[in-house]
Amino acid sequence: MNDGNDGGRRKQAKSGSVERVSEAARDAGLDIEIRRMGASTRTAEEAAAQCGSTVAQIVKSLVFQGEQSGKLYLFLVSGARQLDIAKAGSLAGEPLKRGDPRHIRDLTGFAIGGVSPIGHLIAIPAFADETLLGFDRVWAAAGAHDAVFAAEPRALLAAAGATVADLAAVG
Repeated sequence: MNDGNDGGRRKQAKSGSVERVSEAARDAGLDIEIRRMGASTRTAEEAAAQCGSTVAQIVKSLVFQGEQSGKLYLFLVSGARQLDIAKAGSLAGEPLKRGDPRHIRDLTGFAIGGVSPIGHLIAIPAFADETLLGFDRVWAAAGAHDAVFAAEPRALLAAAGATVADLAAVG
């Protein structure tokens, strides 16, 4: 029974993850076309090959967990860059650790390899590496291991509610 106090979570949990991404984009005014590639796009290299783009234009959606709070945080980083975990922890306000894949899936609605920047089951603080803004178009996961969409970076980061920062590791 839905008593109306779940914020729509039950409805979202019933819909598929790809449909949730499409709905979240629509709600944010982000015009996207989700493509099912038929082959894995789990890694930045696989995604770039499938999308016909550079690895740098692939948005990696990395979910980490606060060591003290257990809270999840989303970091959006270019496929050509590595996340600096110390910078990420500083932005999150606590040290971070890799989240358990099952826990991430349960809370966000996405499995590792298909985590989208938008359409999560929960509100999740998001941060994006500033290098993504250097492209006319980037590609992001759309909720499944073979689903992607292209977007203008500023519009995507706005839809994700992401704070733009320097997140990339030096070197």
